[in-house]
Amino acid sequence: MLAHELVRRNPGTRGVQPPARGGLAAWQQRTVSRYIEEHIAEQIPLATLARSVRLSPYHFCRAFKRSFGVPPHRYHNARRIEHAKTMLAQPARSVTEIALTVGFSETSSFTAAFRRATSMTPTAYRRSLA
Repeated sequence: MLAHELVRRNPGTRGVQPPARGGLAAWQQRTVSRYIEEHIAEQIPLATLARSVRLSPYHFCRAFKRSFGVPPHRYHNARRIEHAKTMLAQPARSVTEIALTVGFSETSSFTAAFRRATSMTPTAYRRSLA
């Protein structure tokens, strides 16, 4: 009761916030992110991810977005782009080779996804590193 009164009288401080509800548990977040990292270059069905954490695809999708802030597909693509960024630092690898390595079937789709994520093409990004 004393704590409640102190918080009420001092509106500048934040009260105790309950943890976010409806997201994935910590073990589920680790399981899903590990699976995505291990299968970064593959198309991962939503049902596969949901099954790995024992949820229906519908509930998994909602909980994933609540936990990670983005839907599973967008998270997977973002991780692909992050892997591509580290590979672009190696000038010996071509953009096409990197695109195929991170799971894009065509260089054009990789370039479009990379541009959406970073506002520059893979080649421009590579030049900016030099």
